[in-house]
Amino acid sequence: MPAPLRCGLDEAVDRIITELGKDIRIGVPLGLGKPVELINALYQRAQRDATLQLTVLTALSLERPQPKGLEAALLTPFLDRVFDGVPVLQYAVDQTAGRLPPNVRIVEFFIAPGSRLNDLQAQRDYISTNYTFAARDVFGQGCNLVAQMVAQRQTEQGVCFSLSSNPDTGPELMRLLRAAQASGTRRSLAVALVNPQLPYMSGDAEVAESSFDIVLDDAAYDRALFSTPKTPVGIADYAIGLQASTLVRDGGTLQIGIGSLGDAIAHCLRLRHVDNAAYCSAVQALLTQPQQTELAARIGGTAPFELGLYGASEMFVDGFWELMQAGVLKREVYGHAALQRVVERGHRTVDAALLDALVDEGLHYIGERDLSVLQHHGVLRADWRYQQGELQGDDGERVSACLVDPPSRATIASRGLGPGLQRGVVMHAGFFLGPRRFYAALRDMTQAQRDRIAMTGVEHVNQLDLDPPLYRAQRRHARFINTGMMATLSGAVVSDGLADGRVVSGVGGQYNFVAQAHQLPDARSILLVRAVRESGGQATSNIVFNYGHCTIPRHLRDIVISEYGIADLRGKTDCDVAKAMIGIADSRFQAELLAQAQQAGKIERQWQLPASHRYNTPQRLAALLGSRRDVFPVFPFGHEFTAQELRLAQALKAVQARVAALPRWRLLIKAARSPAVVDDGVMADLRRVQLQAPRGLQQRVARALLIEALQQNPGDASQVR
Repeated sequence: MPAPLRCGLDEAVDRIITELGKDIRIGVPLGLGKPVELINALYQRAQRDATLQLTVLTALSLERPQPKGLEAALLTPFLDRVFDGVPVLQYAVDQTAGRLPPNVRIVEFFIAPGSRLNDLQAQRDYISTNYTFAARDVFGQGCNLVAQMVAQRQTEQGVCFSLSSNPDTGPELMRLLRAAQASGTRRSLAVALVNPQLPYMSGDAEVAESSFDIVLDDAAYDRALFSTPKTPVGIADYAIGLQASTLVRDGGTLQIGIGSLGDAIAHCLRLRHVDNAAYCSAVQALLTQPQQTELAARIGGTAPFELGLYGASEMFVDGFWELMQAGVLKREVYGHAALQRVVERGHRTVDAALLDALVDEGLHYIGERDLSVLQHHGVLRADWRYQQGELQGDDGERVSACLVDPPSRATIASRGLGPGLQRGVVMHAGFFLGPRRFYAALRDMTQAQRDRIAMTGVEHVNQLDLDPPLYRAQRRHARFINTGMMATLSGAVVSDGLADGRVVSGVGGQYNFVAQAHQLPDARSILLVRAVRESGGQATSNIVFNYGHCTIPRHLRDIVISEYGIADLRGKTDCDVAKAMIGIADSRFQAELLAQAQQAGKIERQWQLPASHRYNTPQRLAALLGSRRDVFPVFPFGHEFTAQELRLAQALKAVQARVAALPRWRLLIKAARSPAVVDDGVMADLRRVQLQAPRGLQQRVARALLIEALQQNPGDASQVR
């Protein structure tokens, strides 16, 4: 194939319009991998030329947060620091402001959670699809341009690109476009934008330069990457994470997601391994129900990880990286089903016995693909090639590829074995997104570390379809752990939308992993749902009798965990499921839930909630885990706040709670009694949020409550690291 055109942005846009016409439908990766400068250039061209129709087909358009009020005064300097040098995705800014031009459409299959609830056009242009269907559906929308931010490296074979953070759907989409172009049904282009800040990931993420028609490579694109600063992990999060961690089997497979719940699980798994005494003490305090401890003993464990875990997750979060560093994520998998089964049986030495075991596992003949994979993993010598039923070496050695033939197997064992098992993978994932130091760690990896992380397509990670024998062998004792917003008494889970039809986020890959858990013989789907949500001082139950929308239907129910317990729902009757779900609900709502279930005939009238489940309260959780903050820190994997920012963030949270709880007349009294003079430390904090000289009643109330919060809880600077 001809070398790609290397040019600037304006020339690239001109070439795209010349080749594709004025109906540009660009498919770009979700999250981090968007080539922002190219998208902005196309968008600006569409703003100037109303005859140019631009459709952006994507997911998770990342925007810098836009706090308001006191939070803005506190967080703006922090956000300026964290997002310094990060290019702005202009269409997302204009979409939020409601000023997209009529010739531009943004079509997404996953929306930044909650960001477009009141955007009618975004709601209309949402595609509801599973992650594994995303490439198919983007292609079906008429995509004719695919573009991606890439990393670049000079190799012995020439320039090579890495799709880095996003080989999730791009290669599959490019195959579809190339096939359509070859058949003459659709003209398309592929564009790469090189950013040296992007970590170079190997394996399936590596693609040849010839994969692209246009390459944008300029120092101007050496820009900081969009990061996701860490959020605090609360007591309820840790209660959920601690329970989930007891269901993870040593020698098994793990999937987790981003956010405070993912951090809580990763920290608890790390704690289980590096400080098992503290871990077991917390588990014993929290897990008081016999059925919970029995379930943990049967499908999980609480001992340190001797065999370790393997990660198979659509998202590679920094929690996985922390587990790698702690020696938890260390179970290696290999890209050949028979070899994987042999290794699981304990054969790790490349010798004649390994070949015998491969035959026992069904490898009777070494085909061309078998040879390539076994060479990659160090089982067979690298110079052999397959030709007409034989293996031939550079030295002229020839042997039958039939392993069940004893003389052939003996020849291979004596003269054809490789250097030993190598390039085992501990992590397969489709994309990554995280804080800045996570990206720095990935950039600084050694090649040996890089080889243990395999970024690949979701067609491989999120399903079994492409190679069921291999994926079944690799994904032993899988625990696919995802989060939901609400759960019903029938075991259905709501994760992506509301009963009125509005989309909160998207299905993403959640359904895929739930389905996998039911396909794999020893896997479990674990869905995490906080029992309550707080707003304006009012608590609302996230466990409900029924709801007008669901993401995971009741017939796929498995395990649901709230901060108050574990509900094992697989194979249970509707009656038992409803009882289990009420048992993990907040006690403020249990009586109403029980009455609804009994009214519907799902629970017998005489049944009463056991006494052991009647104390599901935040106060009880705080008593159990609140004194263990040294073991369960607010930021288990660090953060980017200064000591002052952390102190003020904690104080503002207390202020918000007080405003929601106190009547207006009491707030006015507090404002009137607020001290006019404070010490220098408090005054510095007041200046940071622009309350040193309050203007108006609202600011005077805020100042009074903030002073009170700062004096009552001056904060813990030891959390800063």
